[in-house]
Amino acid sequence: MVTAIDIRVERSSAPPLKRLVTIAALTATLGGCVTFTPNGGMTPVSSAVTEAIGKDTVKIASTADAVNVQSRVKALLAKPLTADAAVQLALINNRGLQAEYNALGISEAAFVGASLPPNPVIGVERLSAGPSLEIERRVVANILALLTLPARSDIAGKQFAAARQKAIEATFRTAAEARRAYYRAVASRQTAVFLEQARVSADAAADLTRKLGETGAAKKLDQARASAFYAEVSNELAQTRLKVGTDREALTRMLGLWGADLEYKLPQQLPAMPRIQTSQQVEADAIRKRVDLIAARLELDAMAKTLGLSDATRFVSMLDGGWRGNYERSTEDGVRESSSPRGFELEIEIPIFDGGEVKVRRAREMYMQAVNRLMEKAVNVRSEARAAYLTYRGSYDIARQYQNSILPLRRTINEQALLEYNGMLIDVFELLTTARESIETNIAAISTKRDFFIAAVDFETAIIGGGSSSGDGPAATADAEGSAD
Repeated sequence: MVTAIDIRVERSSAPPLKRLVTIAALTATLGGCVTFTPNGGMTPVSSAVTEAIGKDTVKIASTADAVNVQSRVKALLAKPLTADAAVQLALINNRGLQAEYNALGISEAAFVGASLPPNPVIGVERLSAGPSLEIERRVVANILALLTLPARSDIAGKQFAAARQKAIEATFRTAAEARRAYYRAVASRQTAVFLEQARVSADAAADLTRKLGETGAAKKLDQARASAFYAEVSNELAQTRLKVGTDREALTRMLGLWGADLEYKLPQQLPAMPRIQTSQQVEADAIRKRVDLIAARLELDAMAKTLGLSDATRFVSMLDGGWRGNYERSTEDGVRESSSPRGFELEIEIPIFDGGEVKVRRAREMYMQAVNRLMEKAVNVRSEARAAYLTYRGSYDIARQYQNSILPLRRTINEQALLEYNGMLIDVFELLTTARESIETNIAAISTKRDFFIAAVDFETAIIGGGSSSGDGPAATADAEGSAD
């Protein structure tokens, strides 16, 4: 990198083409030295992901990378998946995320290309008419592109920086979606396991009631109620098993698995409730850390520089310069004459009808549009952070209430109802009603626990970025379950 250059203008006998190449090289030096990074700009992305969520990500750019990733996939699938293992698996094996990293590489290529001067155009023309021969040689370069090279390189650099933030956001989004899919799949599996146990109990109750009916100790109405209860539990179990399959497939897609890897193992129940996280400045954290907001700021900076470039070149939309050399030879009356005239050519578009106002106005409106979008995003980010924190705290309180109060009370109710039924103090109808209420309570407890874990994911993404999940919160889940009923 040259930091200072002493430029002297003097008469030179060097060929015009060589002088033009020297000018282009000098312009490239003044514009800055930009080269491709070894990993397509992934180093800042990997560092940001590791710092924010404690996981690593890689770009599969070679056969060796693919083999290394496949070995890591096999190691992660060798034992039952945890939420962290599912996230790590998605970050290295999800091909959609790899496509986002390819987009980052495309942006880097655009940045490097914008830092290079335009290639000169060389033309040769040969005209022959009878005894006359004319050869014209031309070297043409886009002078305007040379003059605006530093500004265009700076703009492309801002766009490349924004692309890095978008790649980080895509990584956060993949991690969050994988974690949500994991909690849904495990919650569905836990619900199915509980309903299987409930169906066994319902089958035993229906069989006992039927046998009592054969001896005359149970009425036909009680037998029908017990059989209906067993059928209802069996039908609910079938619906849950269907959901287990669809939720598992959603997780499989996020993990990028197929073939023999589809036989991965999941735990039978959700993990224990963690300690609640408290935060007093969710808005400030979101404004400072949200990668989509950072990317929007960088894009706004690039657009501001683009507006400045439009102002600077509003009257010069095409400026090409070049060197021209002609060689002429003619033969007349047996005498050969030749000449080599030289000169230069300069073409400038004259702003008669369009003085550049159209381009400037368009750039200004695009800039103000970006400003308003950024301000809107900042307002939305603050609101999303507050709403996510409220949902996170509320779902935690609800889930803890089920774990600490409602489920223990339900167990007590079931035990007392069974004792009273054995003592012939209540009939089969009351016992079955108590059992049905207990099943509904346990399923609701699993759902609220799942909603808490998903709300925790949404809260994290509201702070660092990665997108909020639409229709995944407790309210949305309750609405979906209510509409299904």
